[in-house]
Amino acid sequence: MKIVDAHLDLSYNALLGRDVFAPANGQPTDDGGIPTVGLPDLKRGGVNLICATVFTMPSLDGKPGYVTAEDAYREGIKHLDWYASAEKAGRFTFVRTPGDIARVLNNETGLDGSMHTILLMEGADPLRDPADLPGWFDAGLRILGLAWRQTRYAGGTGCPGPLTPESYPLIKAVDGYGIIHDTSHLAEQSFWDLLKTTTGPVMASHSNCRSIVQTDRQLSDDMIRALVERDGVIGINFFDKFLIPPSEYGKRRATLQDVITHIRHICDIAGNTHHVAIGTDMDGGLGRDEIPIEIETSADLPKVAHTLAAAGFTREDVDAIMGRNWLRFFEANLPGL
Repeated sequence: MKIVDAHLDLSYNALLGRDVFAPANGQPTDDGGIPTVGLPDLKRGGVNLICATVFTMPSLDGKPGYVTAEDAYREGIKHLDWYASAEKAGRFTFVRTPGDIARVLNNETGLDGSMHTILLMEGADPLRDPADLPGWFDAGLRILGLAWRQTRYAGGTGCPGPLTPESYPLIKAVDGYGIIHDTSHLAEQSFWDLLKTTTGPVMASHSNCRSIVQTDRQLSDDMIRALVERDGVIGINFFDKFLIPPSEYGKRRATLQDVITHIRHICDIAGNTHHVAIGTDMDGGLGRDEIPIEIETSADLPKVAHTLAAAGFTREDVDAIMGRNWLRFFEANLPGL
């Protein structure tokens, strides 16, 4: 079985002082909660590929963070430099082409046993304009989400609105490079604007179902259908607030059954199991007490497979959801060189 986790904020945590190359257990608790992700945990869990993010925090309510495009660019470069150093040290092998995915499928480990990794930018403000894109592409960027909250390019979570005029030249450049669009965090109007604008591949790295959790952070059934029609894949987020129905949130812990509920809903809409996978976002500003109670660290991700099997999913379906769907999608949509 191949396991892919399509959303992990590794550089963000590392630059805040966590040692993401050590096991999560024993790491100090911080504002992000009790750590759950370390490279040894991912390897113990049999994870074959991750999407690791460049996430830069904007200044919100006067708190530290970027204010200008230049601020965001400088902060983004710090993240990129961290990944480059980690790759040089043999921690990661960056996946850039369909041929790199083939090596994952053929059970080849990364160089020196490193983790196969696709670089994903969450919130596009570090791109000052399309002229920045070639350098980022050369460094390994293969997935781009225009928004987190509102950015210069799009409305986002908690900030409704359309794509901005600045977004259209960037989208054209992104499509020219064959970079994949991540629709997670896009405001609904921006989501539909993007799908009307781009001819490129689209996915949602870490998004759940709005019919179960009624907030703008989740995907409506129509949004799910649109991603399915574009042959996209949706990664289920493990944050309890995005898993538990509002009437139950705060009254109990999330469980893997909640994860299965969101998976099954997407499968029911799609009519198959080809368009759903996992993108846990664990350690993305949330800790161990805010994820399914069965999960202590990334080493426990095989429990998701066991829960799927117990819920009646076939072995083929379990393999698809745990990783094969992402691998198929990336093999089909990463740019060839």
